[in-house]
Amino acid sequence: MSIRYKMEIVAGAVCKKLLPIPISSFSGKGKTVAVCTLSSLDLLQAISKDEIMNKILIVGRLYSENKGIDDLINYCTNSSTLKYLVLCGQDTRGHYSGDALIKLGLYGVDSVGRIINTKAPRPYLTLKPEVIEKFRSDIQIIDMREVCKLEEIKLRIDDLG
Repeated sequence: MSIRYKMEIVAGAVCKKLLPIPISSFSGKGKTVAVCTLSSLDLLQAISKDEIMNKILIVGRLYSENKGIDDLINYCTNSSTLKYLVLCGQDTRGHYSGDALIKLGLYGVDSVGRIINTKAPRPYLTLKPEVIEKFRSDIQIIDMREVCKLEEIKLRIDDLG
């Protein structure tokens, strides 16, 4: 593990203390659809209070292009019913976690766990390659990045069944 990576972990822990974000996800009653609002906390709150939660397994946010995606993949691959991940909201400036997730779905990772072709600055995943491939084969990512209108997102979720 490089010194730079260790410093990023420490910086992340400091940010959590200085800029705490109390809510990161909400569970719903659905089985096959998860929603990721990227850095759009207002959208996360709006979805969590809407009746669409009856069709969503979970809605959450995603800030980092590395540990955050590792955690998201673990959640998705541990769900036996999840089929779709709707990616919406504003991408995280500087991290580009949405871009990294889309590129992961399209191109995968290289031999050192780096997400291929992403503009994210530190897109290194620590998961085993077989877990990443399970995510890529089992979960369909619906790209609605930059869409922040709840009604548009609800229509797309309705289309997924």
